[in-house]
Amino acid sequence: MVKGKVSKDDWTMAALRALARGGAAAVAVDVLARQLGVSRGSFYWHFENREALLVAALETWERRGTAEVIAAVREQADPLARARALFAEALGDEEIAGLEPALAAEAGHPAVAEVVARVTRTRLAFLEEVYTGLGLGQQDARHRALAAYAAYLGWLELRRTAPGPAPEAQLQGPGSAEALAHLIDMILAPAGTGTRTGGGS
Repeated sequence: MVKGKVSKDDWTMAALRALARGGAAAVAVDVLARQLGVSRGSFYWHFENREALLVAALETWERRGTAEVIAAVREQADPLARARALFAEALGDEEIAGLEPALAAEAGHPAVAEVVARVTRTRLAFLEEVYTGLGLGQQDARHRALAAYAAYLGWLELRRTAPGPAPEAQLQGPGSAEALAHLIDMILAPAGTGTRTGGGS
């Protein structure tokens, strides 16, 4: 019996790392068991089948990458500080590198599609809330939310696929801090915040 040796969270995080590497097809119980150093029996202490593991992994991603981030950012009382905190968190260090682009690419998978759609709706709604807090009207806030989310997904995809041509998109690449600050300034500038180099407040 290996119950307790590897937790349910260990399995779900291993599944998310597999998703980042190779999509839903890479979430294979035997492979993950070898990576975790346990027998296949460990899996059945926590999950009924592979599909249950995939669902649990996606729910973990949704909670950590969306619900917990929104809750933390909402603690910022100042609207501009809230916006900057959101983008700094979203575009900063990735818990699992490449996971967001990999999930977007797997949107045709039924289990993945449902969660990705729900997360996208939640994130866009919060982005609208952030931009409304910065003084934009409802339609402008919606448009800026769409543009900001597109920039977010594109930045992470650039980080994943173009480390050579675009080293600034890497977490520790040359000029990465400056490039990230510039991106955030661009995302926020239409909300009337100005840019850091332009002396806006």
